[in-house]
Amino acid sequence: MNIHSILQLLVLVNETKTQAELTTELDALISGYGFAYYGLWFYQRANSEPNNLMLAGRWPEGWRKLYLSKKYGMIDPVRRMLTIAQRPFRWRDAIHSYRDDPYRKRVLRLLQDAAKHDLFDGYAFPIHGRTGLIGQFSIGGFPVDLSPVELALFEAAGRKSFWRLLELRGDAAELEKQVVIDTELTRRQMEVLTLLADGMTSNEIAKKLQISSHTVDWYINIIQEKFNAKNRQHVIATAFRVGLVT
Repeated sequence: MNIHSILQLLVLVNETKTQAELTTELDALISGYGFAYYGLWFYQRANSEPNNLMLAGRWPEGWRKLYLSKKYGMIDPVRRMLTIAQRPFRWRDAIHSYRDDPYRKRVLRLLQDAAKHDLFDGYAFPIHGRTGLIGQFSIGGFPVDLSPVELALFEAAGRKSFWRLLELRGDAAELEKQVVIDTELTRRQMEVLTLLADGMTSNEIAKKLQISSHTVDWYINIIQEKFNAKNRQHVIATAFRVGLVT
């Protein structure tokens, strides 16, 4: 496999007419390079459900369920690196960067469980939009060495595929349009919003801020009205879109 296969995908992306057609092309590229797994997602918080955020991909059976049940998203070095990275990086480099982290023991358990699912190494490609990090492209399995040129081309392929899939779903325009909402929040409202975006429940937020859960719900209702949001998930999505939380 060589860079011509990536260049071919870059040419074909905008010519694909369906999501299935684009996914087939992406699958062929990933497999041809020796990667067993990949995922193209909207950026997700640590405890958010992955099913409604994945645009395309194949991941080890049972891995995402295990990942969520053990709350690995809270300590995963790759996910944490994504929030600050401006360019692609290798999973093992992210793990090395957090080698002195106080959660090291849990990280080691994460790595052991990942290895049981044949996730030994890979690469992560952050996808940025107008408001910051909006998506990610990950490829992995057994270790594969990519050259700097291949890394750059994979980044372009992931980004183009992400936006093309959104176009085919009819979601690109909605994501790109300017959102006009009332973002004037008090300090306490911002604290509640940030913790809510971190995946906390009302009771967990209440304990963290040392207030009642009813007060937390009251703050969330106010924020929901200001954002003209349908529910809490809509509140979180809007907060990310306008850059109030990252």
